[in-house]
Amino acid sequence: MSKDQSRKDQKPARGERIAKRIADAGIASRRDAEAMILAGRVTLNGEVQRSPAVNVTHRDSIVVDGKPLPKPDRTRLWLYHKPAGLVTTARDPEKRPTVFEALPKDMPRVISVGRLDINTEGLLLLTNDGGLARALELPSTGWLRRYRVRAFGTIEQKRLDDLAQGITIEGERFGPIDAELERVQGGNTWLTLTFAEGRNREVKRVLGALGLKVNRLIRTDYGPFTLGDLERGTAEEVSRADIMTATTVLRSGKGPVRLRGGTRTDEAKPEGWAKPKPKPNARPGGKRPAKAQPAKPAGRAGKPAEKRNERPDNKRGGHGAGRRR
Repeated sequence: MSKDQSRKDQKPARGERIAKRIADAGIASRRDAEAMILAGRVTLNGEVQRSPAVNVTHRDSIVVDGKPLPKPDRTRLWLYHKPAGLVTTARDPEKRPTVFEALPKDMPRVISVGRLDINTEGLLLLTNDGGLARALELPSTGWLRRYRVRAFGTIEQKRLDDLAQGITIEGERFGPIDAELERVQGGNTWLTLTFAEGRNREVKRVLGALGLKVNRLIRTDYGPFTLGDLERGTAEEVSRADIMTATTVLRSGKGPVRLRGGTRTDEAKPEGWAKPKPKPNARPGGKRPAKAQPAKPAGRAGKPAEKRNERPDNKRGGHGAGRRR
C-alpha cells in the first residue's frame, strides 16, 4: 500500500483535546489543564492519563482530582468595565493585581477577548468559551474598537485626518484610523480614535509619532458592544439572543460561530438571524428568504459625550442586556 493511500485510509481524529474539554468545564485554563494531566491528576476511562495529546468525546469518562468532570456550561459573554491598574492575565509573575482577581465572586471561570494594558480602562469582553474568544479577537471580523484618549500636547484635526490612510512607524505599517479631535483642556487634548486592528500599544505608538503623550486611555466600544454607563469594576452578562445576533457578522460560509448549548434558546429569535434556505423540492411560487446581511460595525459617534470631571459619560446604546449599539 502506498503512503498516499495510507493517508487516505486514516480517519481524522475524533472529538477534541482532553485539555480543552477540561478547560471548557471551568476547571482550569487549557495550559493549566495540560499541566494537571502531566502531573497524573486526570484519569480517562478509569486509567491515569499522562499525555494531553489525546482526543475525547462525550462518551469518555474524565475524572480530575477524584471528581467527575462536570458538563461544559453554555456559551456566555460579559461586558466588564476594567479599572486602570489591573493586568489582563490569569497569573502575573510580578504579583500585580489582575482583572480576574477583581471580578465579582459569583462569576464562573472566564477568559478575556484580547487584552487591555495595565493603565488602560474601559470595555473588556469576557467569556467562558475559548473558541468564541479566539473568533472575536480576529481583525478579520471587521469589528471596530473605539477609544477616548487624553494626551499631553496639541494637534490639529488636519494631521489627524491623515491617519485615515494609515501610518508607518519604525517600519511597521498600521491600518486606517478614524481620529477626531474633541477638545483641548489645559495642556491636554481629548481625542476619539476608531480602528479595527487592535495591535499592542497601538494608540500610544501612533499618537507618540504625532508628538502626543497619552496619559489616559479608555476603550468605549468593541464591535457592536458599548461601555455605556456600566459602573467601573462591574460586569454585565450579554443575553444569548444578543450573542447570536452579534456573531452573525462572523459568518464564513459554514454558518455562525458555534455556541455551546446549541443555537436554540427560549429567548425570542432576533431580527436579521439567518433563515433556513429553501429545499430543492420546495413548493414553487414561494418567496426565497432574504439573505441575512452582516451587522455593520459601529461607526463614529455623532456628538461627543458630555464630560464630567474628565470621566466619560457615554449614553446607554439601545435597550436590554448586552448594551448593543
